[in-house]
Amino acid sequence: MRRKTLLWIILSASLVVLMSAGSVFAAGFALYEGSARGLVLGAGLTGSADDASAVFYNPAGITQLKGIQTMVGVTAINPRLDVVTGSASTGMESNWFYPPHAYFTQQINDRFFWGLGLFSRFGLGTEFPADWPGRYNSYKAEIRTLELNPNIACKITDKLSIAGGLSVMWFDLQLRQKISPTMFGAPAGLGDADSDLTGDSWGWGFNLALHYKPTDWMSAGISYRSRVSQHVEGDADFTKPAAWGLMGPASALLLNDTPGHGNIRLPDMVFAGVNFKPVKTLNVGGGVYWTRWSTYDKLQLTYDTPIAPGVGTVTKIKDWDDVFRYMIGVEWNVTPNWDLRLSYAFDESPVPDDHIDYILPDSDRHQFTIGGGWHSGPWTVDLAYMYILFEDRDIAARAADGVSQGKVEDGYAHLISFSLGYKF
Repeated sequence: MRRKTLLWIILSASLVVLMSAGSVFAAGFALYEGSARGLVLGAGLTGSADDASAVFYNPAGITQLKGIQTMVGVTAINPRLDVVTGSASTGMESNWFYPPHAYFTQQINDRFFWGLGLFSRFGLGTEFPADWPGRYNSYKAEIRTLELNPNIACKITDKLSIAGGLSVMWFDLQLRQKISPTMFGAPAGLGDADSDLTGDSWGWGFNLALHYKPTDWMSAGISYRSRVSQHVEGDADFTKPAAWGLMGPASALLLNDTPGHGNIRLPDMVFAGVNFKPVKTLNVGGGVYWTRWSTYDKLQLTYDTPIAPGVGTVTKIKDWDDVFRYMIGVEWNVTPNWDLRLSYAFDESPVPDDHIDYILPDSDRHQFTIGGGWHSGPWTVDLAYMYILFEDRDIAARAADGVSQGKVEDGYAHLISFSLGYKF
């Protein structure tokens, strides 16, 4: 029976992994949706680290998990916002994205434990109509990642544990924009060309964590994940209107399909949290996430064949800022089998005023989350819903980047997360 149950869980995890790992932006395009319970409790779960998703939030906490424990799940995310350019207001296309999560932990002996996580820690999905006013900067951008993260954790004392691990991350990128013939001194009436840049890569990083539980009613933790550098290789495909032939022989030197490559440095992160249990049936926790987005200083693309005379490299300055997410959450054990959870978080945007664009028209956001959990015997089921409210934000014109003066407004997102756990 146990073998059948384990096989079912493995198959479920495989199906989840096959789903799209792209997602909406959060703190830039970082994702913190490590589990349904973690969606609500956030940094409080970094402090308690008392279920299998500790592999994501604080791997040092897996020393509390006896035997074998597993968890699989997915978060469905639907973002929306409007961008005002001049007198026109354009809404972002309504798309759903599904970053997965799956975890396995095992006790080796009284001191050592190991865990394995599969999750998506970065993702981006923005899409506007192909003919919208901001199309010369971007009309579609998508980033997908999938990360495999094994960890070893050790009990230093009954109160203090440490952990370390390595990560292998797959990174996939698509950027689409329109290119006006006016960039090459031709009339706008010749029509826009279409640029479709795709590529992927593999990168690696490491993580360290600490968990401290001095009493039964208080625990704290801190977890660090390193920067991951990605060398993306792919193709730039261009579609030019037939009317561009009117430019004469020069048109043959413009926007020809070519392989290309670029580098992107994904930021390191620190999760820090504390959890209190003032009474047996209540957890109160909170803390901060720090994301070092200052590593993302530019997006530079180099083409094997110049896309125009003298244009073999295109550089877009980013110069993002380091940011924090602050959060507080509560978990109430309503009955021996049912839990109720509530939380609030404030998430800073790393995108500076000087470099905001339509690939990521980001802003600070407020996050309100409610969730519940059911547990009986070896089974746990968690469900959570988050509503994100984005603050309005002005955008200054940068003609060279295809960005018009305007603002971001009416932004929001719905997140629905589900996790299923089983203990052996």
